[in-house]
Amino acid sequence: MNFQIGEKIVYPNHGIGTIENISTRSFGTHLERFYLLRLNCNSMTVMVPFSHAEDVGLRKVTKNCDVAKVLSFLAEGTCRWKCDWKDRFKENSERMKGGSLLEVAEVMKTLLILQQRKPLSFREKKMLDRSRHMLITEVSTCRAIGEDEAKALLERALAKAELPMPVPL
Repeated sequence: MNFQIGEKIVYPNHGIGTIENISTRSFGTHLERFYLLRLNCNSMTVMVPFSHAEDVGLRKVTKNCDVAKVLSFLAEGTCRWKCDWKDRFKENSERMKGGSLLEVAEVMKTLLILQQRKPLSFREKKMLDRSRHMLITEVSTCRAIGEDEAKALLERALAKAELPMPVPL
C-alpha cells in the first residue's frame, strides 16, 4: 500500500496521522524508504519503513460508507468476549493492532458492556479510552466533521444499545 505526502492515514493504537514526507536512508549498501508520519493526537512524528508499513498496520482512513456499518454495529451488534481478563485483554489488543475501525468499535462496545457488569482493570480502562479516541478522530476525519459532532454520532448509536459514551480518562 502506497501513501502520498499530505495524505491522512491511520496508525493503529495511535489514531489519525498525516504523511509529512517520504525519505530514503541508507544502511550500508541497502536503501530503505520511510514515511514520516505526524500523529494528530500529540504531534509526535514517527518514521515507518515502507517494508514495515503493512506489519504495523498503517492503513487509509475508513470510507464514509463503512462508518455507517460501525454506527450500526454500535447500535445493534452483539459482542463476544473471553471471561479471563488476560485472554480478553490479549484478544482486544490484537483487534486494536489490526486497526480496522469496526474492530476498534467492537473493543469499545465490549468493554462498555463489561464495565456495566464489573469494574474494568486499569489496562482495560486505558484501552477503552484509546478506542474511544480512535473512533472519534477517525469518524471526524472520514466524515469531515468536528470531533464534537463525531462524538455525538457515536453517542446516539450507543444510546440505541443503552450504553453510555465512555468518559475520557
